[in-house]
Amino acid sequence: MEDVARLAGVSTATVSRTLRGLPNVSDETRDRVLHAAASLSYVVSPIASRLASGRTHTVGVIVPYAARWFFGQIVAGAESVLREHDLDLLLYNLGDAAARQRFFGQLPLRRRVDAVLVVAMQFSDPEIADLRSLGVPIVAVGHDVPGAGCVRIDDVAAASSAVQHLLGLGHRRIGMISTYADQAMFLPVAHERRRAYLDTLTAAGVPFCEELVMSVPHGLDGGEQAMRRLLALPDPPTAVFAESDELAFGALSALRRTGRHVSVIGFDDHELSALLDLTTVRQRVFEQGVLAAGMLRRAMTVSDWTPEELLMPTTLVLRASTWPVAVRTARTG
Repeated sequence: MEDVARLAGVSTATVSRTLRGLPNVSDETRDRVLHAAASLSYVVSPIASRLASGRTHTVGVIVPYAARWFFGQIVAGAESVLREHDLDLLLYNLGDAAARQRFFGQLPLRRRVDAVLVVAMQFSDPEIADLRSLGVPIVAVGHDVPGAGCVRIDDVAAASSAVQHLLGLGHRRIGMISTYADQAMFLPVAHERRRAYLDTLTAAGVPFCEELVMSVPHGLDGGEQAMRRLLALPDPPTAVFAESDELAFGALSALRRTGRHVSVIGFDDHELSALLDLTTVRQRVFEQGVLAAGMLRRAMTVSDWTPEELLMPTTLVLRASTWPVAVRTARTG
């Protein structure tokens, strides 16, 4: 900066004001400074600027599984907003219990971020206290965190609408494929959607049958494995609710390979769901990331920000993977 000031014949303060786009610099002086900076290939150091302002211009993002479609969509939506405001994104992937313990033991976010975005994770009271100790705004997506802003859907109501759809088609022997037992990371979705499944069957007078609920690892392989186990039962289900579309994709694969016919409904409306003609519950995942980032921006710029909660709608999307139980019986026969 001193070299630019010397070449342009101005003070370093004037160079700083010019390069930051601040007012009270004449056009003639601004042109001289910009020409001098260009001739010296000088650019403002973002690290130095951040040190001077006391702000990091960085948002920390905490996810349990960065490689999964849902989390990737949330992060992509948030990043599209943060990028417009020249904010960096610092991603922490807590993919197992060891990573989680290390993260909260070291709390690497401290003094490195101006805000935190948490995606579909549930925390213990000590972990929440650690996050609050950062002294920055926190917004959660997919599940509420005490003291934080929140963008989410009503998982219980949405999952209930999926089971009600199957009941409305005449199905009574309805299975569920979930990740309920695969919960090392305390993901709340599996618990809430399983509860909705049980409560909706109970309200309809349908007895709960434990053998119809399969808990498997997330993903296509888990979904296929679960459906094969359901088909092997002496009295297999006529319909299945899958906790996510990715589990449903695996279930559809098992049905295709075995030539069997079972109604399947998923959850999310993954970008491949239309291609596979999967009936599902749509949630606008990318948009949740966009809205959460916007909420963080407000929290970072408003001194008296109060945590907000935004409940997003879901929609039942009817496609060809579900049908009335009488039609299924005819197909099987």
